[in-house]
Amino acid sequence: MKKNNPVGLQQQGGSALTMLIVAMFFGSLLALGLKIGPAYLDDFTIQEALEGLDGTEGLSRMGPAEVRNLINRRLSVNNVRGFDTKQISVEKNGEFVVIKVDYEVRNHLFGNVDTIVHFQHEYELKGQ
Repeated sequence: MKKNNPVGLQQQGGSALTMLIVAMFFGSLLALGLKIGPAYLDDFTIQEALEGLDGTEGLSRMGPAEVRNLINRRLSVNNVRGFDTKQISVEKNGEFVVIKVDYEVRNHLFGNVDTIVHFQHEYELKGQ
């Protein structure tokens, strides 16, 4: 049984140009994700390391350099490289330690196009 479709209503496949454009679009999204993704993974690891300091023995008695050293050891164990602990400010507020992290990650995409991802966190931790 053959259906008679009106002119112009027949289904057609995508052209080679359309398929090429779609492949380039998804390929560029994949490349962008591969370039920016590790920065977000490192930031997540940094957040976990700083949140893990809460309740640390003697944290409120440590000086800023000692807290930075403790953070640096945790980050090196978690394989976070290229992060400068000088971007962490440590302040004391009574028995609380206020840690502020403000940094950016720059990645080269192609040619003269770069990405900048900015991260900013603040933690108020209490030691035992």
